[in-house]
Amino acid sequence: MNAAKPPIDFYFDFSSPYGYIASELVDGFEQRVGRAVTWRPMLLGPILKLTGQPPLIEIPIKGDYARRDFARSARHHKIAYRHPEKFPIGTVAAMRAFYWTHDHDHGQARALAKALFRAYFSQGHDIGSVPAVLEVARGAGIDAAGLAAALEDPALKERAKREVDCAVAARVFGSPYFIVDGEPFWGVDRMGMAEEWIRTGGW
Repeated sequence: MNAAKPPIDFYFDFSSPYGYIASELVDGFEQRVGRAVTWRPMLLGPILKLTGQPPLIEIPIKGDYARRDFARSARHHKIAYRHPEKFPIGTVAAMRAFYWTHDHDHGQARALAKALFRAYFSQGHDIGSVPAVLEVARGAGIDAAGLAAALEDPALKERAKREVDCAVAARVFGSPYFIVDGEPFWGVDRMGMAEEWIRTGGW
């Protein structure tokens, strides 16, 4: 990895199908560009309120297209996908769990994020509740008892809120959303463009 360059920010919401697809592709992306990627889960809900938009699937006509495209995009990238029965969901607990884990072990936090995404988008599990998140965390080898206590800690709740505020300040409005040296790239379909941008030094 190129230590001279700052990490690439990877913003996502755990209830985003495109965020899930990006999470499965980002390791390869990271290796190809030779730059570290910082995983930064956030919440789309507050951002959608700021932009005055409803969730994608609630938009007439566009929502029907999105449902088709979620599965099609996953097939295109050869990623397992099963559209959740309950969608979208609140992902506050999942986000808080990530940041608590991240403060202890960055690699384990990334593994947890992947496990949460896969549980929701390929295994049919609703990860919207604290018990569900703890079950996934336990399966990922994380101290579930310690995490359960932390999820009630006001300090962790404030930490998660700050992360959402940072996403808003960075003008993030979708998932996934990459920021490379100040240059924003929205959507899993822009990962190739971001890669070329890095390789060529921009254009």
